[in-house]
Amino acid sequence: MPWVARAQLGDRAALEHLLLALLPSLRAHVRSTTGDDDLAQDVVQDVLLLVSRKLGQVTAPEAIRAWALRIATREAVRALRRWGRRVESLDDLPELPMEAAPEVVEPELLAALPAHLAGISPAAQAVLRLHYLEGYSQPEVAAILEIPVGTVKSRISYGLAALRRAFANQGGARPR
Repeated sequence: MPWVARAQLGDRAALEHLLLALLPSLRAHVRSTTGDDDLAQDVVQDVLLLVSRKLGQVTAPEAIRAWALRIATREAVRALRRWGRRVESLDDLPELPMEAAPEVVEPELLAALPAHLAGISPAAQAVLRLHYLEGYSQPEVAAILEIPVGTVKSRISYGLAALRRAFANQGGARPR
C-alpha cells in the first residue's frame, strides 16, 4: 500500500486512507473472533488507534494488513478475557496430522462457511476466515496469528470437520 510510507511521514490524509482500507478486514476478523458486534466495534476502534500509533514500526509496507490483523487478534482476545468471557486460547487446540488439512475444499462447504462460523471454536474461526474468506495463504495466516504453519493446517482440518458436521446436521447433503 503506497499510503503506508506517506502515513509514516506524517501525511494525515494517507493515514486516513490507510485506516479506511484496513477497516473492512479488521471489522470482519474481530467480529468473527469476538462473536459480538458491540465488543467488536470497540475493539476495532482500539486497533485503529494502535495501528496509527505503531505505524512507524512497519518495515514491510506490503505486510501492513497482516500486521494490523495480528494486532486485531491480540486485542480481540484481550477484550474477551477482560469481559470475563470464556476464551479458547489460540494455542489450545489439539494438533492433527498435517496431511489431515485438505488441499481442495468442496464449493458447498465454502459457501456455507460464513453462516456456520459461529458454531466453530474461535481459534478455528480465525484460521478459516483468514484463509478461505480473506484469501491469505497458510504461511500468511500463521504469521498473522503468530502460530506455526502446522497449527494452521490442524485448525483448518478441525474447522472444516466441524463445518461439515454443522452442514450435515442442518439437513444439507454432506459434502465430501
